[in-house]
Parts: sequence; structure tokens; C-alpha cells
Amino acid sequence: MKAWRVVLLTLSFLMLGGCLVTFPQPLPGNQAAPKGLLGKWQSKDAWGEPLQLVISRSGADAYKAVATAKGKAPEEYVFTVSRHGNRWYLSARVPQTLGGNFVIGGFDIVDGKQLVVYDLDLQQVQQAVDSKELSGHSTEVPQDNGEGVLVDSPPARVLAYLEDPANSDLFVEAARFQRSGK
Repeated sequence: MKAWRVVLLTLSFLMLGGCLVTFPQPLPGNQAAPKGLLGKWQSKDAWGEPLQLVISRSGADAYKAVATAKGKAPEEYVFTVSRHGNRWYLSARVPQTLGGNFVIGGFDIVDGKQLVVYDLDLQQVQQAVDSKELSGHSTEVPQDNGEGVLVDSPPARVLAYLEDPANSDLFVEAARFQRSGK
């Protein structure tokens, strides 16, 4: 699995079959993450191999995820979090080779024991761009020959779209982790 895919899957962000929804700006991330997010998590990758995730603080408003897949060197990623309404969001920059923009995902912590990470449904976001609910355009995902969409609406408009109850099915589960250790 390519390193950038590990972070996107790990944080959810969340690739679905090579498709990627990106934004030129992250959601404002000036909030502290829920305490339950920090710590060690474990899951299995698409091939059933173990995947370890350690999430810690990385500055005042940022967090660091270190993902370790079997047989791979650990990969480190920085992200921000924000809460709007009842939903937690995360934003992370994708590598320059993929445009250097940001991905936005959602996450839930279930009973302090599970971390569920959600990705944006590419087709629904593309439909929102086509219908002018959001502004943006289709893109090609380099190195992957997949399709994507770059949403260039301002963060306030993106957030209003994400929070609209009519778009409640916009997020799809991308990864599920179990708490590991203490």
C-alpha cells in the first residue's frame, strides 16, 4: 500500500478505489480533539495485515498520527480537528505529488474503544459541484490513475454543505480501529 494511502485510510481520509476529494484549505482547526482520540489504535489493512496507529498532540492545534503497517516503515502525518454540530472533522494535507491540497474526513469515538473514520463520498461531492451547490472541478489523481474532485468553495460554504441534514449520507465509513493497550 502506498504511504499516502496508509494515511488516507488510517485517518480516513480516506481513499475509496483511487478516488479523492480535496480542498485548497482545511476546515479551521482551532479546537482540542476529544481525549479519547489520543492513544494507540489497531486495525487490519485491506489485505488483513495488522495496522497500528498512534495519535498524539503535535503543537497547540495539531495532532500527529503515526501509522505502522506490517513490513513498512512508520509514516507520520499531521492533522487538525474541529467540531461542528454533532460531528467531528479532521483535515490533513496530502503530499505535493497529489496536489498538496487537503482532505477532510469525519470521525467518531464509540464507547472510548473504537475509532471510526469516515470519508466523503466522491460521487455525491461531484454531483454537488455539477449542480453548483459547491464550486470545484474534476481532477486526475497522479500516480494512481484515479479520478478526484477539487472543491474550491470557501471553508464556510463547505461546512454549511457538510452540516446540511439533506447530506447526512455524505460520509461513508472508511476505517474502524480498536483501542490498543492503555
